[in-house]
Amino acid sequence: MTSELKQLAAQLPKAELHIHIEGSLEPAMMFELAARNDVTLPYPDVESITKAYNFNCLQDFLDLYYQGMSVLQTKQDFFDLTWAYLLRCHQQNVVHCEIFFDPQGHTERDVGFEVFMGGICKALDKAESELGISSKLIMCFLRHLDEQSALDTLDAANPYLDRIAAVGLDSSERGHPPRLFQNVFARAAGLGLKRVAHAGEEGPPDYVYEALDLLQVDRIDHGNRSLEDEELVKRLVAAKMPLTVCPQSNLRLAVVGDMSDHPIREMLALGLNACVNSDDPAYFGGYMNENYNALIDATGLTHDEIFQLTINGFESSFLSPSEKQAHLDRINAMR
Repeated sequence: MTSELKQLAAQLPKAELHIHIEGSLEPAMMFELAARNDVTLPYPDVESITKAYNFNCLQDFLDLYYQGMSVLQTKQDFFDLTWAYLLRCHQQNVVHCEIFFDPQGHTERDVGFEVFMGGICKALDKAESELGISSKLIMCFLRHLDEQSALDTLDAANPYLDRIAAVGLDSSERGHPPRLFQNVFARAAGLGLKRVAHAGEEGPPDYVYEALDLLQVDRIDHGNRSLEDEELVKRLVAAKMPLTVCPQSNLRLAVVGDMSDHPIREMLALGLNACVNSDDPAYFGGYMNENYNALIDATGLTHDEIFQLTINGFESSFLSPSEKQAHLDRINAMR
């Protein structure tokens, strides 16, 4: 039965709504790009980098994550990174993705918008024409930096807004509440951009309230700790607010102690609009199918729940109603 459920999850068309493109930098590519760009890493070989990917808290992960960014310097680097992720999508039947990227992690290294946007968008266009994978870009602000830096980033993005669907808020949650970014999110809303924010992963339920009330978000990224507040759960259910949940990430960053404790089935049982995503797959041990497989192995995820999670992914996307329906029709035909 387990193998049949894994086969089902693999065969279903899927949408991924919570993927940091910089977090898909596999150790082998990091080493390759370091050599290409003459960047010195504190690791002698790929095996050493792989061992460094063993961490158990968000801050240790982020330290390595930002260090890895240093190898990304040219349009070709960003193309290669994005194309490698999209090929994984094609292999795993992910047919739509909404990709986070972190401009401030690059501009502070004097790598400009024309470089990373040029490389990323070239790969996205190639994937749409050659692989049939649709995509949206979500520009994230780093919450450990101040709001003025975020506002400056939004200004710098102006020439590229035709390629950016939404803004987001990521990086270390603890001590950096959503309320600190009200102005930049209001400005983004005025530009017609969708809004999402990481909240309720490390941070308390209050951060989810702030994302909803002060940032006026369209989706909550993670949101696990919402379950601690019964009234918040009721509100999220009533609003059908999407929660982009990342099981392998939750395990590696100690949001859950064991995958068997993951709340995904509880979320569905409560009526929450949760979907499965990979977050930073190179660092957390798996892409979309690996996340489904981990849930199937550890939580007893059922046939109907797998269908519901994939449906939630498309319904929570920023695709048009007609595009969503086309995907949902395909999924329902597989029941």
